[in-house]
Amino acid sequence: MKFVDLLKPEAVKVMVSCSSKKRLMHDIADLAETAHGLNAPAIVEALLERETLGPTGVGHGVALPHARISGLDEVRGLFLLLEKPIDFDAVDRQPVDVVFALLAPEEAGVEHLKALALVSRTLRDANLCTKLRANHDAATLYTILTEAEAVKAA
Repeated sequence: MKFVDLLKPEAVKVMVSCSSKKRLMHDIADLAETAHGLNAPAIVEALLERETLGPTGVGHGVALPHARISGLDEVRGLFLLLEKPIDFDAVDRQPVDVVFALLAPEEAGVEHLKALALVSRTLRDANLCTKLRANHDAATLYTILTEAEAVKAA
């Protein structure tokens, strides 16, 4: 699995303003509806339900919200860069500004886990996160994310 398989250019967005974790979940769902034609209310519900199991803020300003979605045919990714970090109940209690959401089919056990591992591993790279935070153009962010993998493989 590769980033280019998970993420479409239209599923990358810079958020100028986001007021809360709940609002962010709505923004993720709206982006999923626009980029992938998915049902926004169902996505909000699934993401919020997953958060009740434990926060998906993994530390260092990064969050990986994810959920299984009925009727989805493949794992889909969405990337949001927040211009102003928000409280996300992250494990290190730091506010979040780098968000990679994953939506997976209900029955996608291994594929969902592989995608989560790929995203988690990639966004643990402090240099990559610094590059992402320094760019506020969606096309540039997409390129940084999809090329990060190619550079590591070389």
